Amino acid sequence: MDLLPPIPALGRRTLVMGILNVTPDSFSGDGLLKQPDFAAAALGQAERMIADGAGILDIGGESTRPGYIPVSADEEIRRTAPVIEAIHARWPDLPISIDTMKPAVAAAALEAGACLINDISGTAVDPAMLSLAAARGVYLVVMHNRSEGGAVTSDARLGNAYQAPVYNDIVADVLRDLRGMAGRAQAAGIAPERIILDPGLGFGKTVAQNLRLMDELDKIKTVGFPVLAGPSRKSFIGRVLDAPPDDRLEGTAAAVTICTLRGADILRVHDVKAMARVVKMARAIEGRN
Repeated sequence: MDLLPPIPALGRRTLVMGILNVTPDSFSGDGLLKQPDFAAAALGQAERMIADGAGILDIGGESTRPGYIPVSADEEIRRTAPVIEAIHARWPDLPISIDTMKPAVAAAALEAGACLINDISGTAVDPAMLSLAAARGVYLVVMHNRSEGGAVTSDARLGNAYQAPVYNDIVADVLRDLRGMAGRAQAAGIAPERIILDPGLGFGKTVAQNLRLMDELDKIKTVGFPVLAGPSRKSFIGRVLDAPPDDRLEGTAAAVTICTLRGADILRVHDVKAMARVVKMARAIEGRN
């Protein structure tokens, strides 16, 4: 197994991960699949995100918003592989992530140039994702996610939200689950330095639980792995501000600020330019710019 080069600066500064959705039904309405030449449109969006400060791009071909419509692995590959290949050809040193729960899609993405697998199921949908990541020596994001696809609360203006199961203590429970997931990843042969933890903001947590997880994100750092947080435009922001998905910029900025100050290594966001500035300002205030 030959390890791919490490992601530059991971663990040394907060990286902004730009979300690039090649879908018709993105949670935030920014999917590119409706464009006549979606690969060219994605390349243009990638260029803007890189110029705006993205250090990683996360490519997704299946929406994961609450109530999403699943697509086949073949369709996901049709959507994502050409985009990843084009971006990798243009910026060969740029870290690219594939947002998928399907090992076949991840394998095709890795062949196209991705170096990170972002599996929002925490490999629960298909544990073969672990052996794939181990065999290819790539990064794997293990995300905490106890949400159930059919357990969704709907609101005509604010959008859908995943319902939360019962937790004894949200932070303690997430910490325990993430430790177990990281342990399984290592047991499968994934190098510890290639494991990234994600508390799963917005996936099976109440508004109060999401807010607490962000405020205590530094506790997740104690597990010993880089931490990715994805608060961008999430439903809990909409519930706090009474704002639809396209009107959550300020709420996202507040969440990104807290996550940055609590030690997040990667912030997964839609509004790259604004959030890159938020991260830079937060780190400057903290004294580590």
